[in-house]
Amino acid sequence: MEIKSKFTIKPLGWPSGGFPGAQGPYYCSVGAGTCFGRAIMDAHYKACLYSSIKISGTNSEVMPGQWEFQIGPCEGIQVGDHMWTARYLLGRVAEDFNTQITFEPKIFKEYNGAGCHTNYSTKKMRLGEGGMDYIESIVKRMAAKHLLHLEFYGDNSKRLTGEHETSKREVFTYGVGHRGASCRIPTSTAAEKKGYIEDRRPASDMDPYVVSALIADTTLLDESLAQPLIEAYRAWKEWRVNTHIEHL
Repeated sequence: MEIKSKFTIKPLGWPSGGFPGAQGPYYCSVGAGTCFGRAIMDAHYKACLYSSIKISGTNSEVMPGQWEFQIGPCEGIQVGDHMWTARYLLGRVAEDFNTQITFEPKIFKEYNGAGCHTNYSTKKMRLGEGGMDYIESIVKRMAAKHLLHLEFYGDNSKRLTGEHETSKREVFTYGVGHRGASCRIPTSTAAEKKGYIEDRRPASDMDPYVVSALIADTTLLDESLAQPLIEAYRAWKEWRVNTHIEHL
């Protein structure tokens, strides 16, 4: 017996030839003409809830066929456990819809890429101890290690261009409510002088264990303990290149 399959390699909901309409109506959309893949994401959400994954939201994104889900709040290494399991469940659920999931950060130059924006806070930030001075000191610690962090934040070679709601790779920026900054301070955090910050640099294919570890190491420790992690990750990346493994 011979089984033949014909695969269509294009984002979900895109026309068979060419490109869809301009970005705009797809973000947080509703309706079959602009929202593609809701059944998959609803099934994934339920699978995460049944599995006790700390999933806290989902929405259709700016590029048609692009979706986001949020994991957290989590403490420490728990964020990596829940994120990796949620990614596995998404791939498994998508099988039932004959759909392939990709975490590629930038598929088309003209369309929004995919990040893994990472919200972060310490107990002191949440309680408001030190106010905005303390929060800005945390951000400035991250700025000092901007290029080091980018090395471990996934594939941002095509994504961080300063366009399509991204910052430029070469320089660290931050601002209140600024979606085009490296690090965004939410408007509510600035108003209440407590809360969290959002690191918008991590790409969608990032390793959550590595990213969360580097953020904690940079913002909490006066003397870094991340060198063993850095060396191990660099060795792994070199192995991937040498063995021609391009993606996670």
